[in-house]
Amino acid sequence: MENAEDLTLNIRERMEKREHEILSPYAAFSDETTGRDVWEEPCDIRPAYQRDRDRILHCKAFRRLKGKTQVFLAPEGDHYRTRMTHTLEVAQNARTIAKALRLNEDLTEAIAMGHDLGHTPFGHAGERALNRVCPGGFEHHLQSIRVVERLEKDGMGLNLTKEVRDGILNHQTSGHPHTLEGRIVQLSDKIAYVNHDIDDAIRGHIIREEDIPYELTAILGHSPRERLNTLIHDIIIHSEGKSEIGMSEEVQTAMTELRSYMFRSVYTNPVAKGEEKKAEAMIEQLYYYYAGHLELLPDEYLDMIRRDHEPEYQAVCDYVAGMTDRYAVQKYKEIMIPDAWDIY
Repeated sequence: MENAEDLTLNIRERMEKREHEILSPYAAFSDETTGRDVWEEPCDIRPAYQRDRDRILHCKAFRRLKGKTQVFLAPEGDHYRTRMTHTLEVAQNARTIAKALRLNEDLTEAIAMGHDLGHTPFGHAGERALNRVCPGGFEHHLQSIRVVERLEKDGMGLNLTKEVRDGILNHQTSGHPHTLEGRIVQLSDKIAYVNHDIDDAIRGHIIREEDIPYELTAILGHSPRERLNTLIHDIIIHSEGKSEIGMSEEVQTAMTELRSYMFRSVYTNPVAKGEEKKAEAMIEQLYYYYAGHLELLPDEYLDMIRRDHEPEYQAVCDYVAGMTDRYAVQKYKEIMIPDAWDIY
C-alpha cells in the first residue's frame, strides 16, 4: 500500500523517489540531473533520462543508423551488423551491467542509444575521408553531440540533459565520462564491437575461431557467447559497491590484446577492407561537389548557412556525414554518372 505522501506525487516523482530507495548511492539520480540547456517543464510520467532515451529513439539520425556500415561494406547476407544493431547490442550489454550494479538504467540506455548518432556512411572509412577534407576535421563522437545539440528537430536539437551528452561525448577510449553510467557505455561499446566483429569476420570467412590466440580465448572464452559472459561478469564483480567501474587486470589485458588482434587480422585485412579506399574517395568527392554547389544542399542546411551563419564547410560536412550508405551511393551516381550510361 502506498502512503498518503506517495498519492500526492505524480508518476515521475514516485519513480524518482523509488530510485533513491533502490539504486546504489553511486548512481546518477534522475531528480539530481544538472539539467538541460533550455529549461522545460518536467514530464509527469517519465524521469529526465528516460525522456532523453525516448527522444533519441524517435529522432531521424537514429533511424538512419540501420543504413550505415559497422565494419563490412555492403556485405552479402542479412546477418551482418549495421551501426544500428551495434548500438542495440551496446545498449543491451550496458543495461545488463547497470541493472546488476543498481545504477541508472535509463541514463545508461540513453547514452548507449546516442553514442554513434554522428557516424558517417561507410563506417570509419567515411570518418577518415571527412576528417581529411573538412577544414575543422571530423570525429564521430563530436558529430554525435552536434546531432543532438544542433541538427535534430530542424536545428533546435533534442535538448538532452548534460549527463547524457557527457556520456555520448566521452564514449571513445580516450574519454573520461563523469558518471558511472557513462563509463559502463564506454566499456560496453568495446565489448560489443570486438565480439560482434569477430562473429561477422568468421561469417565472412576472414578468420576462424581457432585463429584467435589461444592464450586469449583461454581467459575470455571460445565463442562470442562465452566472451560476452566473461567480460560482463568481470565488470560486475569488480565494480559492485564501488565508486568506479573496472575490470580485473587479467581480463582487461586479454580484451585489449584481443582488440589488437582484431586490428591486425580484420580491421586492416585487405579482404574485409579492400573496398574502403573506394568508399573514402566517394565521400571526398561528394564533399567537394556540394562545397562547390551549395545551392543543391537541402533547405535545412542552407538555412544553417543563411540564417544561422554556420560556416559553409560545416553545413556540407553535416549533410554528407548524415547520409546512409545507400543514399551516398545514390547521390554519387546522380552527380558523377551520366544518365545515358545507366544502361550499363
